Parts: sequence; C-alpha cells; structure tokens
Amino acid sequence: MIELSTPASGANGRVALVTGAARGIGLGIAAWLISEGWQVVLTDLDRVRGSKVAKVLGDSAWFISMDVADEQQVAQGVAEVLGQFGRIDALVCNAAVADPHNITLESLDLAYWNRVLAVNLSGPMLLAKHCAPYLRAHSGAIVNLASTRAAQSEPDTEAYAASKGGLLALTHALAISLGPEIRVNAVSPGWIDTRDPAARRAEPLSDADHAQHPAGRVGNVEDVAAMVAWLLSKNAGFVTGQEFVVDGGMTKKMIYSE
Repeated sequence: MIELSTPASGANGRVALVTGAARGIGLGIAAWLISEGWQVVLTDLDRVRGSKVAKVLGDSAWFISMDVADEQQVAQGVAEVLGQFGRIDALVCNAAVADPHNITLESLDLAYWNRVLAVNLSGPMLLAKHCAPYLRAHSGAIVNLASTRAAQSEPDTEAYAASKGGLLALTHALAISLGPEIRVNAVSPGWIDTRDPAARRAEPLSDADHAQHPAGRVGNVEDVAAMVAWLLSKNAGFVTGQEFVVDGGMTKKMIYSE
C-alpha cells in the first residue's frame, strides 16, 4: 500500500521521470510528487513490480521498463514519455546498484565495478543527455540521488562510494553546462528507513538503532521525497549545482555498532 503524505496541490500538467521508482526511496519520491499534482513516469528493471506499483499509485503514474546504463533503452524510454505526454519537466535519477552486502576489495571484480559505475554514474549522464532538450523547453530541473558514502564511506563499498562521488561531480558540472534554463542538484541520504509506512508502524526502529546517530534520528523516505519535491518546485528557482545532505546530523562522523 502506498500512502500519500500531503494533499494534491496541482502542478499544471507537469511530467516527472523518476528512475528506480518501484521500491524504496524512488517509490516514496514518486508517491510524493503525485500527491503534489505531478504526472509521474516510473522506471525500473523489474517490469512486473513496476507495473503493479504504477497501478497502486493510480492514474497519475505510468511505468516503463528501462536499464539506465543502456543508451538505446534510455533514448527509447524518453521517446515513449514524449509520445505519451508530449513533455518532460523534471528528471529524478534514483536508480542505483547499492552494494547491499558490502564486497571486499579482494572480491571486487572489474565486471561488477563497471556495472555499478554504469548504473550509478553513466545512467544519470545518459538521462540528462537525452532529457535536456525537453527540460530546457519548460525550464525544468534534475535531481540526482547521491549518498553520504561519497564522502564518508562504509567499509568495503569502493564501487558504490566512487560512483556516488562521481555523481556529485557530474551534478556540479551539469548545473554549469545546462544552466540557467535547467537547474541540477543532488540529494545525499544517510541512513534512511526505506520500508513502507505500514511496516514502519508495525515494527519501529529500536532505541539501539537511533543510538548510533549523533542526533538520535533515522530518516525515512518522506524526508528525502520532500526535499526532492522542493528542489523541483519554483520555490527553489535560485538553487542549482548544490548537494543537500539528509542524514540526521551525521555529516561529520560515522558511528559503527558492534
């Protein structure tokens, strides 16, 4: 079940393309934007899951399957969006290979390294390349989902940290290359509880979970989604080339529990 956090406020028919939107933070972003009146195109590699999610989100959601590291699929996907809606006003690059199990340097093979960088770094570049002409036509915006690991990596996450560090550099460069018509920013989440709202209520995080953080806070998908929605709004019209860290006060220090 998807829960919307704010009432619809209307967005004048604007269309947002959100990658990796079938689960977690991407799904939260899609749901939040829909609640604010956007038409959202969700992309994901998982065609079955993505189609089901789009149905749950309702008439304002539309799904296409896409490998963001494949330029032909990106070009075809953008063409499909234009054929369906005639415009693209916002691009949110969330799709990523997340290193969930942490691969040691000794076990890291070049094929895996290349895949992580292809999805996490080449993907946003390709999407920006193919969406830029249409974003420019509507003074659009791009938001790239980076990570605090770009600056404060956890053990055995070399590929992920390198890809997200490169994504921050790409964000700054795109802001200059595409400005002033297109604004480009990055959001870097820290520890985010990506479970759906019902699961979070049924099994809240423990005091031990919160105790790992200097500010005693753990984020949720709505924290990130609200930041992304603001960056896509006219209220952020003077904001570009920036990184916004959503990490509950952990910017200066990472704490690891036994």
